[in-house]
Amino acid sequence: MSVYKHEYRAYTGRLTPLWARVGVVVRYALAEAWSSKITAVLFTLAMLPAIVDLVGIYLANNPLARALIMRGNTAFDINAGFFLKVLATQSWFTLVLAAWIAPRLVAFDLSDNALPILLSHPISRFGYVVGKLAALFSCLSLATWVPCLLLFIYQGYSSAQPWMRANLRIGAGLVTGSLVWIALLSILGLAISSWVKWRVVATGVIFAAVFVPAGVGGIVTGVLRTKWGFLLNMPAMMTQLWQRLLGAPQVMRDDRQLPTAAIAAVLVSICLVSVAMLNARIRARDEVRG
Repeated sequence: MSVYKHEYRAYTGRLTPLWARVGVVVRYALAEAWSSKITAVLFTLAMLPAIVDLVGIYLANNPLARALIMRGNTAFDINAGFFLKVLATQSWFTLVLAAWIAPRLVAFDLSDNALPILLSHPISRFGYVVGKLAALFSCLSLATWVPCLLLFIYQGYSSAQPWMRANLRIGAGLVTGSLVWIALLSILGLAISSWVKWRVVATGVIFAAVFVPAGVGGIVTGVLRTKWGFLLNMPAMMTQLWQRLLGAPQVMRDDRQLPTAAIAAVLVSICLVSVAMLNARIRARDEVRG
């Protein structure tokens, strides 16, 4: 029978739930992220500081082991300042992970012109972006708030004093600070990767987006003698935000402390600009002018 003689009807069966469609994007994005051996190597390197911190917590709560290993009885406190260093260390390793993984999730789809095919399926642009963000967010979580929270729990378990209940602010600050950082990295990384098709170049641009404005902000601060140049310095802003969330001692002078509202406004602005970049780039078709 000829094709034109067939009677075609719209599909009337059960539709796949929206969350399941996004889950397909997440599953394949995770597979793509972990398909490279470099991802496993970077993740292993990111876990090494957490292992060192774990040993430090054990020694701090075990005088006998500290005396045997360190050949002395030098004590050190496990407090908000200690966990601030833990969070900062894990967060900068997470930046390396984000710079490597984010371009793999989007750049390949754009360079291979796969977006029209992907978006022709029953999934929207919003679902596609959410799926990619969820995959990157979960990967970065394994190197930030998960090990930080496990170290916090281990300190509460190892301490002879009722330490955890008295320091719940540290645990909440670790989780909140990590979530803010990885959310910012995820949105920024995907936005840059959507505009730079070459993966290696996109990795470099992600690093440049963090450190080049920081250098400019340092110049502005030094020349104009004002603290507002630090609003361009993402590492300085995040360090001050983490310090306040954890209740840790200040790491910068009082005259260089930024208002929390100003830090939040800059971070929200970065996220909004990144969302606008994604909205302009993630499309089912490209307009070509001949």
